[in-house]
Amino acid sequence: MTRRLPRRALALCAGGLLLLSPRLPAAHAEPASPPAAEAWQAPTSARLSSDGSLSDVAGVSATSVWAVGQQSVWDIWQSRGAITHWDGVTWTEVGIRNDPTGAGLLRSVAAASPAELWAVGEGHDGLPYLARGDGAAFDRVTVDSLRVGDWLGGVAAAPSRMVAVGRRDKHPLVVTGTGSGKWKLTQLEGKGTLYGVALAGKSDGWAVGDTGRRPLITRLSGGRWKTFHVPDIPGGYLRDIHLDGPKRALAVGGVYDDSGRAGPLILSWNGKKWSRLTPPGGDVRLYGVTGDRKGRFWISGVDLERPGEAFLLRYDGRTVRPLRGAAAVAPRTIRLQSVAYLPGAGTVVTVGHVVDADGRYTDVIERLGTSERAKP
Repeated sequence: MTRRLPRRALALCAGGLLLLSPRLPAAHAEPASPPAAEAWQAPTSARLSSDGSLSDVAGVSATSVWAVGQQSVWDIWQSRGAITHWDGVTWTEVGIRNDPTGAGLLRSVAAASPAELWAVGEGHDGLPYLARGDGAAFDRVTVDSLRVGDWLGGVAAAPSRMVAVGRRDKHPLVVTGTGSGKWKLTQLEGKGTLYGVALAGKSDGWAVGDTGRRPLITRLSGGRWKTFHVPDIPGGYLRDIHLDGPKRALAVGGVYDDSGRAGPLILSWNGKKWSRLTPPGGDVRLYGVTGDRKGRFWISGVDLERPGEAFLLRYDGRTVRPLRGAAAVAPRTIRLQSVAYLPGAGTVVTVGHVVDADGRYTDVIERLGTSERAKP
């Protein structure tokens, strides 16, 4: 019997957000040297309660990784947000203090330092949910200017500063905080929703989303967020962005064709403009992106033509290549919704969920071992 996800769960479990938004050029040359070797490790789980899913991950180090998501996604009344921490040995669920209502779901997590963490999502009280962590636990943070109907989808953090993005009244919304109780809400001109955000410092950053018809990219410069020119891609949308330096960034999402089928979309920043890359073919959905600050990027998602295999894309500055895990014996779909590179460890951690033949969800954590060697 096919079960239908409640509207709240759809926002998380379909990668985000693929269901919430209506949502080449010349071939790349082969790299001059062989690509660095990568090896999939055995998948694990944070052991969330039944029908659990992880939506985002942030890595501080090999012994400090944070992930957020949702448990009991099928039950809109019982569902609750989850925060879990990897200490190098095991995953442990971490609570949210001083909050009687709790988070209904958590969509995004960011780490400015081991003791300065942020998570955003949706509360059971109908308000956008913000929580700040100190490395041991989280506390809900109240922003008086946020109201019912506002929506937050992504968060980024730098020391003593956080930025969350989303939507208010069909317009892009940016929430900026200093961690000392001072908040600023910026509602950008034009229609659209922002889903992903990245900071390069206190005064430089990018946020991505869509207008409902085309990709949307905004840039923080000189203390102001402004819409930035992107290639005209009707039906396109963006869900995540990673900055690898002032002249390297990657934004990922998808694009709907005339038949309503979505395909992958990757945009690359070279310091001057955004350009569209050519991903491998297939029925692919892309959700998250990370990088090692040496020119390599990894993109998480799902290949619906081979759904039983863990799936990432790697971009080395020239070529986009698929990386696939071992095929499952039993019918299932592995959807990897977010990805983080662990500096110094040479490991890529990606999280999401597995859907079995009966439609049950189980959270999943996949690791990819990489060589620290990379092209400059």
